[in-house]
Parts: sequence; structure tokens; C-alpha cells
Amino acid sequence: MLATLTAVAFVVVWSTGFVVARAITPFADPNLFLLARFSGTALLFALAAGLGRAAWPRGRDLGKHLLAGGLLQGVYLGAGYWAVAQGMSAGVMALLGALQPLLTAAVAAPLFGERLSRRGWAGMALGLVGVVLVLQPKLASATAPGLSHTQPGHAPAWLVVAVSIVAVAAITAGTLFQKTSLARADLRSASAVQNFGAAVVVAILALALGEHRWIASTTLWISLAWAIVMLSGISVTALVWMVRRGDAARATALMFLVPPFAALQGYFGFGEVLLPVQIAGFVVALLGVLLARS
Repeated sequence: MLATLTAVAFVVVWSTGFVVARAITPFADPNLFLLARFSGTALLFALAAGLGRAAWPRGRDLGKHLLAGGLLQGVYLGAGYWAVAQGMSAGVMALLGALQPLLTAAVAAPLFGERLSRRGWAGMALGLVGVVLVLQPKLASATAPGLSHTQPGHAPAWLVVAVSIVAVAAITAGTLFQKTSLARADLRSASAVQNFGAAVVVAILALALGEHRWIASTTLWISLAWAIVMLSGISVTALVWMVRRGDAARATALMFLVPPFAALQGYFGFGEVLLPVQIAGFVVALLGVLLARS
């Protein structure tokens, strides 16, 4: 029951990241916002660890936690936000992100001996098909800027694509790191250190890109509070907890449900059109996840 509730909470909360990214766009530069988000979450978990007198990672493990957090959140979100800002279609970026469970399953097999059954691989394939169906309207309407040509003032197309791939590889590596010796650490202190690692990465990106825009508003502060507590605090921690206690591939298969839930949030929260093909994609993705996790 706990595992099921954690899985549901992870999908629902993680999918709100699309809403937050949209909400803060008029008010703050992305990496500056991420710096505030990760710093706030690191402080939150540091307080929880201090009150609970949790042991802190030391020596090499400290460095591994910093690296894992930098990859899982810092590089993934920092690089992903940058790619979209450079013209990468949000639909294409979401589709690339949906490849992460497949990449995790492929890498986890030789590293940790996690092998999916034929039913599991079939579920992965169905999950990917479901994501494609959900994103089909965005993919069809996108002119794919940043992929086939370079817009004025934007980075070269090959660089945008390369950075997008790096983002997916980073979250995969950061996820798999949780299965190593890092799994022995207290989740509170580990989360504090890993969020600090993510904050360091986006701070470097913010400085390198010259980001400085921060227009204080109610929307920005509410979005920041949600991102600190719910996205980095609950959602990412739920992912780490699930990976620690089970197969990484089965845990990350839940990622297939993120675009469908984001589409539902767009429908109810922003009045976006929800087409029959997207509803069908939701059903297919759900069936795929159930198969992959069975």
C-alpha cells in the first residue's frame, strides 16, 4: 500500500513541474529559479536531518551524493530548460525525457543484474507509444526550431540536441547512482546534500548564462514554495526511495505517466484542448506502466 501511494504521489506531483515551468517564465530566469528551489529544499532537509540527528555522508560518499544530486536534478533540469529556451520544442523535450525509463532499464541490467521480463519490455514499449500519442498534437504542430535549423540568437541546432541528450543521460545516471552505496545513507541528510549538489550546478549555469531576472510576484513565490516542498522535497525523494527499495527500471517506468498527467493539468488548469488521441495515449501509457511494473 505504501509503495502504491508513493508511486501515485510521485507521478501526480512530478507532472506539475510543467505547470511550474510555465508559471515562472514571465518572472524569473530558469536557472536562477532552480537555484532558489534547490537551495530551499537543501535547507529544508538539513533542518529535518538536524532535528532527527541523522548521520551525514562523509568522505567519498559525500562527493558521490553531490554528484548524484547534480546529475539527477541540476544537469537534467538546467540543461532541459536551456534547450527549450534555445528553441527545442517542449513536446520533443518531453518525448526525449520519456526515453529515460528505457535507458535506465538497459543500463541497470549489466550494472545491477536487474533484468526485465518480456512482459516488462512490452510494458516499456507500450508506455513510450502512449507518450507519443499524448504528445502527438504538440509534435505535429511544432516547427522543430533548434532541430533542423538555427534561429537568430540561438545556439547551433546540433548543440541544442546534444544538450537535450545530455539532460536525459544525466537524470538516468543520477537515478542509478541511488542504487549504489549511497542507498545506505539516511534519506534526509542524503537529500540535503544532493539538493545542494544540484544548486551548485544551476548556480554555475546561471552565472555562465548571465541570468539575473527575478520579478517578485505572488505567482513566483507560490511556485517556488511548491517547487521546494512538493517537486524537490516530495517527488524527487519519492523517486529515490522507490529506486532504493526496488528495481530502478520499474520505478522509472512511472515517468511514462508524467506527460499524460501534464496534459490533464493543462486541460483542467489552462483550458487546453484534450484530443481523443491524447486520451487514448493516457490509457496506453497506463497499461504499459502496469505491465512494466508487474
